[in-house]
Amino acid sequence: MAGNRRGRRGDSSVLRLAAFSALLIGLVLVSLRLLPGSPLASAAAARWGDPSTTERSTSQPSDRSSRPAASPTPSPSLEPLPFQNEQVDLNLKGWYAWSVLDARTGKFIGSENMAETSTTASLIKSWIVADYLRTTAEDGKTPSDAKLADATLIIRDSDNTRTEQFYNSVGRSASIKRMISICETTDSSPSADKGWSRTNLSPRDTARLGACIKDGRAAGPKWTKWLLNEMRLVRGTGDFGIRKAFPAAERRTIAIKNGWVDRTREQEIHVNCLAIADDWTMGVMVRYPIGLGYEYGMKNCQKITEAVLGKDV
Repeated sequence: MAGNRRGRRGDSSVLRLAAFSALLIGLVLVSLRLLPGSPLASAAAARWGDPSTTERSTSQPSDRSSRPAASPTPSPSLEPLPFQNEQVDLNLKGWYAWSVLDARTGKFIGSENMAETSTTASLIKSWIVADYLRTTAEDGKTPSDAKLADATLIIRDSDNTRTEQFYNSVGRSASIKRMISICETTDSSPSADKGWSRTNLSPRDTARLGACIKDGRAAGPKWTKWLLNEMRLVRGTGDFGIRKAFPAAERRTIAIKNGWVDRTREQEIHVNCLAIADDWTMGVMVRYPIGLGYEYGMKNCQKITEAVLGKDV
């Protein structure tokens, strides 16, 4: 009997030991599942800041394609320019063409023949001075006060002698080739040995030249503001054409450079107008029989502009 009791006590001890071992193993496994980084850690275990634990509403579909699209932010609309995109039919003798470039969008309006060319006369002086100022700055130099005074006379008073000196200093026709490249003109060409006055430009390229001066490509960052100010101060005989079509207060803000010349070989007068405003640039070119005189073309530059502005002419 005593042996049987000892046997039962031994079995009971084994059972208790097994139960204790099972409990211990269970606690160890639970601990391993909760231990961060353990291979037994639950994939669903919450971690602080884990976006996967963010609650989602069960009342809304999780499919992104079913969500309402965000409303696009409307782009601000541009104020229309004062010009009318219409062909103007004026009773003018000879040839004329015009073009306006929207400096904000790069878009053109103009006459059907705005890509046809004519000789620039003094209009090209705006580029010659710009080219001189930019190349001088690129060489690390500053024009002397005397040179700046000469540039002022070229722009404001259209001085021919000083223009010839500047034209020589910038390489003559090489300067016009730089204009074609820098200003991305498409209709222009230099006049090989016949001087700056016979540079060929279209009204469309005249507007492009204006944009090139306005945005700083022509004269460079150091001298653009100076050049535009000089062009606003054009005076005397050269102050005619495009800006005269605007109210007096607005005229003072428009930079210009005009050209006029009698071509005895062709028996024509060529008159050309360039204008640069805040939002636009414009080119107008006319040529007509030499006997009509300069004033005829000067007035017609203004008359064409007024017609494009929608004014009665």
